[in-house]
This record gives sequence, C-alpha cells and structure tokens, in this order.
Amino acid sequence: MARRLSSTLEMTSAKQPPSRRGSERLVPDRRGSGYSSGFSSRRPSIDPSRLVPMDKTTHVGGTDHFNVVFVGAGNIMFGCDEGPWNHSFRFEHKLGLRLKVVALIDPATERAAAVLQKKCDSFVVSAYRDTRVYKTLDDFAKNMTPKERPRAFVIGSPPMFRGTLQPGRDIEMQIQKYFPGVAMFIEKPIATGDNSEIEETFKVAKFISESGAIASVGYMLRYLKATQKMKQIIEENNLVVMATIARYACAYELIAKPDWWDKSKSAGPIIEQGTHFCDLSRYFGGEVDISSVTAHSLEWDENAGLLSKMAIDESKIAPENRIPRVTSATWKYDSGAVGSFTHVATLQGRNYSCELEVHADGYCLKLVNPYVQPVLYVRKPGDDHEQVFNFPDDDPFFSEARFPVSNWIDIIEDIEEDPDAAQILSSYEGTRSSPSVFMSPMEFPDACRTYELTWAIREASERSRAQRLATAKVFAAGIKETIAEEE
Repeated sequence: MARRLSSTLEMTSAKQPPSRRGSERLVPDRRGSGYSSGFSSRRPSIDPSRLVPMDKTTHVGGTDHFNVVFVGAGNIMFGCDEGPWNHSFRFEHKLGLRLKVVALIDPATERAAAVLQKKCDSFVVSAYRDTRVYKTLDDFAKNMTPKERPRAFVIGSPPMFRGTLQPGRDIEMQIQKYFPGVAMFIEKPIATGDNSEIEETFKVAKFISESGAIASVGYMLRYLKATQKMKQIIEENNLVVMATIARYACAYELIAKPDWWDKSKSAGPIIEQGTHFCDLSRYFGGEVDISSVTAHSLEWDENAGLLSKMAIDESKIAPENRIPRVTSATWKYDSGAVGSFTHVATLQGRNYSCELEVHADGYCLKLVNPYVQPVLYVRKPGDDHEQVFNFPDDDPFFSEARFPVSNWIDIIEDIEEDPDAAQILSSYEGTRSSPSVFMSPMEFPDACRTYELTWAIREASERSRAQRLATAKVFAAGIKETIAEEE
C-alpha cells in the first residue's frame, strides 16, 4: 500500500531533553557548516561581496534538463498573499528553461492541479507543461519513466509529515530508498513531531549523510549579506563570541492559520517560527549545552497574556494546546559563551521586529530587521559610536541569488568557477571531517541541533510553568487551611 503524506499528531512534553556531548571540531567543506576551529565563531562563511541579488544574475547555463520533484503544493512552494514564500519562483530564476518539474506530490490533488494550471498559464509554462500530480511518493516511483528520473527533490510539505522514521512521516527516508543519493532541499523546521521523536531526526541525519546526498535546509538568514558581513568581521579580527542575544517579535494580527496557534499541530512558535533565530544564534555561538537551557513563558490564561486582535477563534483550541504569548530562554554554549532568545506574539499590523546581537571582546554586532531591509550596527574598540551598514536589496526571500536554493543547485551542478561562494551553510546531515586530519569521520547534524534547541526551550518553559502552578496550588492550599483553622 502506498504511504500517504498525511497524519495527525498529539504533542506531549513529559520527556526530559536528551543529554548532549560537547561540540565536535570539524573541517569545513562546501556541503555543510562544520567547524574550522575549536571556537564556534570559525564557521564556513561567504564573502558578502559575492552575494548577488537574484534580479542581477542570469540563470545557470546549459541545455540539459534539470528534473525536480516538488513535495507539497502549499504556500511555501508556490507562494500566497500572506507571505513572501515561493520556492518555485527561485527555481525558475535559477534554472530558466532547463527546469523541468516532473512531478508534484501532494495528497490534496485538486490544490496541486490548481497551482499547476496557474504556472501553465504563465511564461514559465515550459517547466510545468508535463508535470504530473501524485498523491504519494510511492505512486510517482512506480509510474516514473527513465526520462523523468529526478536530480533533486524539494520538500515543502508540512513539517509534521517529515523528519522521522514513522510511516507517512518519513519522506526523506522514502526518497533515499527509491533514489539513493539524490539531492534534497528541506524546509525548516525539519520536523514538528512529538519531543520523544527527536532522536529519530538524528538517525535520519545519519542516513542522509551515509547516502552521500547533497542536502540543504532552508535557514535563509545565514545567507544574508548582513549575516556574512558579521562573519567577516569576526574572522578578520580573530574574535571569540562571548554572547548572543536574539529577539523575535511577530505581528500576530495577520496570522490566520489555526494550526499556528495550536501546539499539537505546529509544535508552538519557538519550534515553528523562532527556529530561524535559534539557528542564527547557533551559527554565531556554536553548539549549545542542552542541559543548561532554562526558559519562562507568558501563557494565554495569565493576566498579561490577553491578545485583543486575534484572527482565529482560540476557544476552538484545547486549553493545553494554546500557545504562549511570550517565551524567554537562556543557555550556555559549549565554548562557555552565553545565549538568550525571546519570542513574543505581541505586535499588530504587518511588520515583524527582529534583532540579533553578537558580542565579543570590544565588539558589538547588531543585526536589525533581517526579514525586510537588514541593517547592521557595529561598535568596535576605540570608538563609542556605531558604524552603520545598510543592505537595502538584501531581502532573504527574494533578491538573494545566494539563497540556500541557489548554492544547493550550484553544488549539485558541481560548479567550480566560484567554489568559495557556493557553500551550503545550513546542512541537515552535517559535514564529514577528512580522515587525513582526524582518525575517523564525524557528524555535525546542523539543522538537527537547531531543532533540538527549540524543543529544549519549549520543554524548559513548560517545566517552569508547571512548577509555578504547583507552587501556587500549594500556597493556595496553605491559605485555605490557615483560614479554616482561624474559623
């Protein structure tokens, strides 16, 4: 029987986060983001001058077809009015007439057919003219012709359907079973399964690594010019990161998707949305001592947790599954540095407010507004004033040709003319070290570690809430007993 890409999940948080070993010192290569030094600040990076806006580049040359399979026909793949997601657009710009989407896999075949029709009615019809819709990967694999054999898969299905070993939620494993070693681009977060399944994501990572597949995960903020400028400053000045301070304030008023407000569906805003800034924090701070993570939350039923302009009816969501309004976390990095992250669902209107500060001896690097028009503020030794770097065309969703999709394709194509620019900065499976340098190859499962951190934050906040409620209950019982004795 074909395995369908659909399932329902129930979230629990009873299990403590798994213990973690220390960071592993790795040699970087173009396929991932391993260490090049014992300190976390020495990660592979790209010269920001090499990051060229998409509208100022030409597509990859050649005449042969580049066969791609899209898994998922939703917003992330084809865009929508609510946000700037649209992977199909990026593939069209990158590959031009070479792009052939041989299959679109989605159980919602009517939706898939509708988005394909729009593409066929546009100037990119050559990429979609022969695209076939399938409900499952099994259906495609059984009906595929040799001419349709894919060079790459783009996984944009909802995260609750991927990243595990469970039937129907193991799309990466199934792809590698049918097409060993085929390249994969996977959206973030890599999964939103139960916290007890976190270890499964590491097993998936190991399988991907051993298959030799070129895998990239869509943490696009790593590829910003502003982000890479920060890396450049750190590397050129031989700095050691001492602290990262991240803040993510979302505009909740326009979030009309009920699943986002339901922890049993989306796993909550830290895992589903805050993951970008947890990942960016790790990109600069290095590996996190998971046992050190502490967090507190402001919940929906507390006096300060009232939201006045919600786009959904929260009463239809079970109380235990309603999301926190604020989550604030701190942790220690393996290097000794300290990290913190605060996610708030407080803003109305449209624009989000996001910032990341990276501190080192004498330096403060502050990235502001990375989703729209990034600005980098740099304070250096000997000058109390901040130097300002503006990046008006540095839109991670559109204009960056060195967005993860572009770099991933360059590596699949084995384009060597510009090897320093074509790097995968956010891998799923991690980087293997050179046996000539180290006794045995090691894994650095990058996206898995970010996923692990986001779950650790959620679990820590839930534990602190449970402790607070238990203390309040004991206190209330004590007052009640005192009153009874006085009466």
